[in-house]
Amino acid sequence: MLFFSSPFFFPLFISAQNGGTNDKKAQKYFDLAKEDCRWQRWEVAEEKLLASIERDDQYLDAMNLLAEVYVYLQDFEQSKTWTKKIIDIDDTYSPNLLLILATLEHQGANYNEALPYYERYLKIAPPESSNYRTAKLGAASCEYANWAMEHPVEFKIENLSETVNTEYDEYFPALTADEALLMFTRALPMDRGSYFPGSRNEDFFFSDAFEDGSWDLAYNPGPPLNTPLNEGAPTLSPDGKYLIFTACDLGDYGSYGPDKQGYGSCDLFVSVRQGNKWLKPVNMGPTINSKHWETQPSFASDGQTIYFIRGKYDRAGVRHTDIYKTQMINGKWSKATALPPNINSEGQEESVFIHPDNKTLYFSSDGWVGLGGMDIYKSTKKDDGSWSDPVNLGYPINTSGQENSFHVAASGEFALIASDREGGLGGLDLYKMWLPENLRPNRVTYLSGTIKDAETKKPLEAFFQLIDLNNGDTVVQATADKENGTFLIVLPASKDYALIAEQDGYLYYSEQFDLDFSTSITTYEKNILLQPLKAGSSVVLKNVFFDTDKFVLKPKSKIELDKLTRLMNDNPDLKIEIAGHTDNQGNSGANQILSENRAKAVKDFLVRSGVDTSRLTYKGYGQSEPIASNDTEEGRQQNRRTEFKIIE
Repeated sequence: MLFFSSPFFFPLFISAQNGGTNDKKAQKYFDLAKEDCRWQRWEVAEEKLLASIERDDQYLDAMNLLAEVYVYLQDFEQSKTWTKKIIDIDDTYSPNLLLILATLEHQGANYNEALPYYERYLKIAPPESSNYRTAKLGAASCEYANWAMEHPVEFKIENLSETVNTEYDEYFPALTADEALLMFTRALPMDRGSYFPGSRNEDFFFSDAFEDGSWDLAYNPGPPLNTPLNEGAPTLSPDGKYLIFTACDLGDYGSYGPDKQGYGSCDLFVSVRQGNKWLKPVNMGPTINSKHWETQPSFASDGQTIYFIRGKYDRAGVRHTDIYKTQMINGKWSKATALPPNINSEGQEESVFIHPDNKTLYFSSDGWVGLGGMDIYKSTKKDDGSWSDPVNLGYPINTSGQENSFHVAASGEFALIASDREGGLGGLDLYKMWLPENLRPNRVTYLSGTIKDAETKKPLEAFFQLIDLNNGDTVVQATADKENGTFLIVLPASKDYALIAEQDGYLYYSEQFDLDFSTSITTYEKNILLQPLKAGSSVVLKNVFFDTDKFVLKPKSKIELDKLTRLMNDNPDLKIEIAGHTDNQGNSGANQILSENRAKAVKDFLVRSGVDTSRLTYKGYGQSEPIASNDTEEGRQQNRRTEFKIIE
């Protein structure tokens, strides 16, 4: 529901007709009050307008301006009182006052009082006008609000405690996928002698989770992330390696220095963590940043997509904020595009968050049916790439106030939200809120570990991809940490995935995940050792598949074999042996033949892909070289394998 700020009043009030006075002294008070309003001397203007109305209690122009002054003074009850007086005296004086009064009542959560005024306005307003659409949305929102309050959603919320929250404002939380690291913005008073005394300094803070889920004392990471000026609205990649955030009008100040190439009033910057050190933030460039302002980014778990808010003013000077998206294509961020109109309303969209399932979008908006102010909505990406219509999260998650700074944990069980509700430690605090089942995203888990050289155990900054074996789409791509080789990636939905890690000078590593979240969900840990490219090194092709007792490659084997083809093309002197192995079930002679045919099937694929046959040999080993016990199904599965070994 779109709520107006004070400037919304002025063009409506001055459009009123036939509300003057014949009392010259009343007119003089009114003219002086208008001058006071120009200079924002609201209390002085109030006194003069009351004096004017005392001279002429039918002076509608003075009452009209007084109602506006009370909005600037945040005294909405008085504004409603004077607006009602105008309507009681002459309901034709300014029809827009019906909409203003409806909005004032709506803002106070007086839905039953607001609805009749919306309905009266809809009977007289031009259907093609923007005010008509505002009134129609307001009426629908009042009806929805009454229903929502009669049908509250399951609601449990708790303060994140004094180790995170303070007397100052804390907002815009961000979590890593393992829920081990919390990041947020805190607004602190400016130090004396700073560039802008008396204002607030927005800085980032971090907090580490204990095993019991509680939070350690939040700390300021210092430069280069925090500067004497404002930084805010952060988003972390699921592994906590990349930080994208908003910085505004840095000029020559701060650790970014005068070389900061700004494109608008606020731009998006990115910083990379190596080990425990954050690198100097870098502007994300003109395909993302514009002459307007960009803020509140959300980094998708695929490592290839960023959602964010872009704000701009139209020709009438009205502020608009919409959700935009950019994607990594061939190593570069694409030109940002707005999400479709069933997401971006005629109102304001803010606080966008894409869950690590990469399909569930949460955002705040005042342009869709809701309880009032900024409500939080959920939309789901369909198989064709389109978005479902937004669903309001309901009451009491949403209220007649402003709800935003919403971040849903990777587990989907809870969200973090900023609120100034009673019982907090002061200003906006961060809260943990458990989500009802129907408002949760798709289930995900994560895989974490390290990537190192198999011989030296030196950490490697290896590139890895998570690929959907059913369609070949890259679900996640990222690199391991340069300093310690650590990585963390999200495993979304119940699908078959291939994980492939690669580094120049090494054989690639492959792993296969067959996730079935319908029965259980767990996290995975995998420490990967990459074999140097030298004779004798070997790799098991874990994403090469055959039907039982068959030797025809399944279509989803193409993903892994394409990787092997590329390895051969990138290293033209490489010669390999492709080996087939079986378990000990069945006839040993039949197993020998089967292993040979499977190895040959892989060789034939590589030849068809352009690899010279002289660089390839194949051999079947049958059941003669097990790598695990054949007494268990798990062991037998490991023994049924296809691998390749470097010959020279």
